[in-house]
Amino acid sequence: MPQELSPGVLYVSEEFGTAAHLCACGCGTKVRTPLGPTEWFLEETDDGPTLCPSIGNWQQACQSHYLITSGEVVWAKGWTAEEIADGRRREEARRRKHYEALDRKHRSVLRRLWRWISSLFKR
Repeated sequence: MPQELSPGVLYVSEEFGTAAHLCACGCGTKVRTPLGPTEWFLEETDDGPTLCPSIGNWQQACQSHYLITSGEVVWAKGWTAEEIADGRRREEARRRKHYEALDRKHRSVLRRLWRWISSLFKR
């Protein structure tokens, strides 16, 4: 990522799994969005990038809320403090669900491996 970002440009680092841009409202705030199964998803199209879900700059003075869809900024309605808190709870629940499923899968593989190893000694 360059230190100085240009307005209207979405910078993507596949190596570090992150995207960055300047806030669409023009306030100059650097917005970083981690990319991954529990964070933002980037889709590259012929018309430009799409970044999902929306970007809510709730900790900034501008409180901007928008989507980047096919290379265009699409403004979304502002959220109340209650909506922001609810959105954060949903994000945390989604992350927890994702990582719990990975943990169950990992434990299942280890359990099968242990059973196989144990069966070798039962002969």
